Amino acid sequence: MLNNATIAQLRSLKLQGFADALQQQHEQADCLGLSFDERLALLVEREVHARGDRKRTRLLQRAQLKYMTATLEDASFEGIRGIDRSALMGLALSTWIERGETICFAGATGLGKTWLACALAQYACRQGHSALYLRVPRLAEELRILHGAGSFRRWLQQLAKVDVLVLDDWGTGAIDAATRADLLEIVDDRSAQRATIITHQLPIEHWHAWLGDPTVADAILDRLMQHCRRFTLDGESRRTGRNAGMANKSNKTTQEANS
Repeated sequence: MLNNATIAQLRSLKLQGFADALQQQHEQADCLGLSFDERLALLVEREVHARGDRKRTRLLQRAQLKYMTATLEDASFEGIRGIDRSALMGLALSTWIERGETICFAGATGLGKTWLACALAQYACRQGHSALYLRVPRLAEELRILHGAGSFRRWLQQLAKVDVLVLDDWGTGAIDAATRADLLEIVDDRSAQRATIITHQLPIEHWHAWLGDPTVADAILDRLMQHCRRFTLDGESRRTGRNAGMANKSNKTTQEANS
């Protein structure tokens, strides 16, 4: 009865890992032979791991990645040039997040740029970093809504704290003056402090013309290119070719790659 009451109290305190481990210890005779300190260490370790799992789950949910199940381990590079598993894992294991680097995945549509960006952001979440996915062509509408609701400044402050920001389909479609100005604010907050992943078809040498205003364009490009790693993908489209879908191994048909 005492054990059941203690376990119930642990659960009420939201110490789920501790409670589960304590219940298991009472069910395993060999654990009863351990010292108090040894048993306590095992209980605390279980709680730490449980909290880490919950944190990673929350980070992935908040990231709103287009491909939630994309993982670096499942990436396929068959028929794709410009990046390979060694280069991708070397990037993931480096200090690119801590250094606030910009990672650019360039290439034609259907080569898996978005999938790779999501996989890299997903790995960051698994390491305890926060991430957020934004699609640039939709950004203007979303920003107008934020301005209209008077919540843009608060949103901008929250975004500045996100460790990894994915800007998908950069340079796709026209950009207006208001969005261009807001984009500068977003980029300025992240410059050399927070990491950014950009996927794009438009070559970098044409970004200046796409952004339009020379002064704002100079400011944005200067901040993005301070610490930038560029990967240019080439090969057969994953949508239309025989390798369609840079998918995870358990569900290749539903995780097709997107630019």
